[in-house]
Amino acid sequence: MEKHDIDMMRCGGMEFRWGSRTYIMGIINLSPDSFSGDGLKSADAAMAQAEAFMQEGVDFIDVGGESTRPDSKPVSVEEEIDRIVPFIRRLSKATRIPISVDSYKTKVIRSALDAGACMINDISSLREESGLAGLAAERGVPIILTSNERGRQVEDIMKAVKDNLNRLIEKTIKAGVSRENIIIDPGIGFGKTVQQNLEIMRRLEAFRALGRPILIGTSRKSVIGAVLDLPVEQRLEGTAATVAIGICKGADIVRVHDVRQMKLVCRMSDAIVRGNFKG
Repeated sequence: MEKHDIDMMRCGGMEFRWGSRTYIMGIINLSPDSFSGDGLKSADAAMAQAEAFMQEGVDFIDVGGESTRPDSKPVSVEEEIDRIVPFIRRLSKATRIPISVDSYKTKVIRSALDAGACMINDISSLREESGLAGLAAERGVPIILTSNERGRQVEDIMKAVKDNLNRLIEKTIKAGVSRENIIIDPGIGFGKTVQQNLEIMRRLEAFRALGRPILIGTSRKSVIGAVLDLPVEQRLEGTAATVAIGICKGADIVRVHDVRQMKLVCRMSDAIVRGNFKG
């Protein structure tokens, strides 16, 4: 596996060396209508989930307060802040593990960063709010840039995603974000057909040419349900397959619901792909 031009990122006082191993981002959903059925209705339940993730070896915790399902209703800025900010404040006092905020609203993200988050996970392709890149630059925090094709027809999905991610990288750097603070996500499930999602996974290594670490978020997603004809609560093995193949194809971070099981998948995959088993 080839190395990145810049192979290290600092986030929340911790260092991440790309290529050394696969990092795991655990998902905390504080939205009751989460597509995956894991929406948590209380801060105590979310804290218990985060504590379990920490014991299982998570590297990042991604906190969101609005569902990303295509048919979900957006929530107000105030409601989203009420859902996630008190929890982020509480979580940041309990752990040094970097906390990512999964939102596209500048006011929400600013409040989350004030509460202790140290990474931005934007699924909107910077389309919803042009100020997000500037906010990342202002705070000096990493930002995940997602290629979101919702609302537009795409024929050549690989070209469309690669071009979009390249545009987003350039836009973010122009706003003042340092290159080492940029992570890219091809956006599995965001405006792609099942066949397009499968093609992205099959050809994921093509995005390494962009020179930034790659995050994939396939956990429990509808592409797995479509292939295996299984409901969301039965997609663990399908998720494991996408994680293993994603690592083989160049993923640096996997965003998952099931940290304990995917930690094992990552360790086995890394031993094969990265050759980092020292036994």
